[in-house]
Amino acid sequence: ENREDMLSSKSNRLTEALEEANKLFSGVSCAREAALDAQFLVLASNLGKEKANELHSEMTAFDSLTFAEDLLTFMGINRIQLEENDSDSESTSGGYLPSNAWHKLGEETAKYFRRAPSFHYMLGSFKSDPPVPRQRIERQKKARGGEEKRAMPAQLKKMEESHQEATEKEVERILGLLQTHFKNDPDTPISFFDLVIDPNSFARTVENIFHVSFIIRDGFARLKLDHDKLPIIEPSKENEGKEDHHTAGARNQVVISLSHQEWK
Repeated sequence: ENREDMLSSKSNRLTEALEEANKLFSGVSCAREAALDAQFLVLASNLGKEKANELHSEMTAFDSLTFAEDLLTFMGINRIQLEENDSDSESTSGGYLPSNAWHKLGEETAKYFRRAPSFHYMLGSFKSDPPVPRQRIERQKKARGGEEKRAMPAQLKKMEESHQEATEKEVERILGLLQTHFKNDPDTPISFFDLVIDPNSFARTVENIFHVSFIIRDGFARLKLDHDKLPIIEPSKENEGKEDHHTAGARNQVVISLSHQEWK
């Protein structure tokens, strides 16, 4: 009937009931009385077990609210009593932490985390197996005879020959056009840019400048500046070409810059 009262940690009712049962047991003379005493002993044992469990759980339980309150107090919270709500039973309280609150907590908790770092090897333990020796591959010695010609793949050789032949043919074609124009009108030189610029292709224009450079280099044509300081090109005469080809310094090679915007 008084189960909750007996299980309370602040009550001694269970102890008092046991002491009273011990006194009554001295006067037992019938089997029925002994059975009642055994039944009481079982009931008292169950109550004692439940009370011990509750006592144990209360010792190990973690109260988060109590911990938070203690933590705020340690951090130095400045509590401010707020105004009470409309109901008298409900009231709230708050506060402000100082600027160094978390720093203070960090200094305190750092004491419990100061441990020496565990020692470990960067390359494993010292007792390591020796490296497996690599098999040495002997290279074939080169013959000391005359230098052998390196074999060039047939496809690459054909590509180089075809590209060289195409360049030579294009140079000869441009030179032929230049010579034909001067035969028809020897007094009118051609503007260098009118000759090389392709109005429909910037890449073709660069190729034309590249091909004309061979004609200038070999002395078959020469560049001059007209009265507007613009370059003009004209074929060299046969005697001039031969002399320029054998005279060092008679020709100067230059590099010109032509951007896509200038080409437009």
